[in-house]
Amino acid sequence: MPGASGVNVETSCEALCRTLVSQNGLQRETADISQSVLYTSLMGLLLVTDDEKEQLALGSGRVGLRNIGNTCFLNAVVQCLSHTRGLRDYCLLKSYRHEKFSKEEAKLMEAFSQMLSGLWDVNEGDTVVNPRQFYNIFREAVPYFSGYSQQDAQEFLRFLLDKLHTEINRRPYVRRTGKDPEQKYARFRISEEAAAMWKKHLERDDSRIVDLFSGQLRSSLHCSVCSHYSNTFDVFCDLSLPIPKKSFAGEVTLRDCLDLFSQEEKLDKENSPMCERCNRRTECTKRLSIQRFPQVIVIHLNRFTTSRWSISKSTVYVSFPLTNLDLSPYGPVDCGPILYDLYAICNHAGTVNMGHYTACCSDENGWCFYNDSSVTPVSENQLQTNQAYVLFYRRSNSTATIRK
Repeated sequence: MPGASGVNVETSCEALCRTLVSQNGLQRETADISQSVLYTSLMGLLLVTDDEKEQLALGSGRVGLRNIGNTCFLNAVVQCLSHTRGLRDYCLLKSYRHEKFSKEEAKLMEAFSQMLSGLWDVNEGDTVVNPRQFYNIFREAVPYFSGYSQQDAQEFLRFLLDKLHTEINRRPYVRRTGKDPEQKYARFRISEEAAAMWKKHLERDDSRIVDLFSGQLRSSLHCSVCSHYSNTFDVFCDLSLPIPKKSFAGEVTLRDCLDLFSQEEKLDKENSPMCERCNRRTECTKRLSIQRFPQVIVIHLNRFTTSRWSISKSTVYVSFPLTNLDLSPYGPVDCGPILYDLYAICNHAGTVNMGHYTACCSDENGWCFYNDSSVTPVSENQLQTNQAYVLFYRRSNSTATIRK
């Protein structure tokens, strides 16, 4: 395989893990606690040792993608994902072939991996890769993206990650009948309730996509009548942030967007959920925070707003840090510093009806500007523009991302 010669993926740990599953009858949905702990420990060891394997023989990665008809949205997102190291190496090593339990054929994942192989070919025989095969398979899976009309890059990213996850889900599909019984966690601390909900999520959805991109949001409701607090937890793969109106100084920062996203919101009776204690709709306040931080956090600057009659685009300049983005103010009180470094940007230039997507991605030799087939070096002081649309940050500090 181009760009990965000499790498032996048949490590003893992987072989042992597969042996436990296929030969010893270790089934995730029926395993006892000792088997589950053993399996989880082995899978965790695999993730830890990913970075300790022999390095892939990679090209520069500075290869363009051909525009095959209004596919700049696809090209920009793929370049950002191509520079997501944990996903890139997983694809180039074809690791999903050894750990997937999903009954669904991994057609899209195979095409995606093949495309990345072209982008990172150590021989760099092609200066431009054609994404047609990948795009054809994607459109079969998601017909919404058929045709040649303008598409939204963030929507494409969400659909793509969801489909890749479905194909490489480590959890076998189990047909479920009826609705799961609602569980009450009133006697638990918030962190215990969140951990229980996360565990429940992983029982159904567990893949390399989840490892890298999935986090957990906490929505906290405070009833104005009885002062009861209730919490719900939702999984997210990106944060869609509102952009505030320009300040008096004319500058908006990423922190301003995060503050607006997480600020307390008042809900009237008509728009509020039922209070668990009052057993009726009451006025309440709602606040969002991040309970569980992902390895890669994708931040979407919501530049497009929809009114009753039209869609408009915000061209407000939003400044963002390239290193040491600290998200701890938006997490649990005692979480400590949560630091991220920027490694990719998806930009949108133009208007709602006529726009163009490009990407800026970093590698060990600096930053490059990816404009479909064209790839050119770019300096750090050229990254901050009012076209920034989706930001890709990688967790940089070694503090555990899981609070229990």
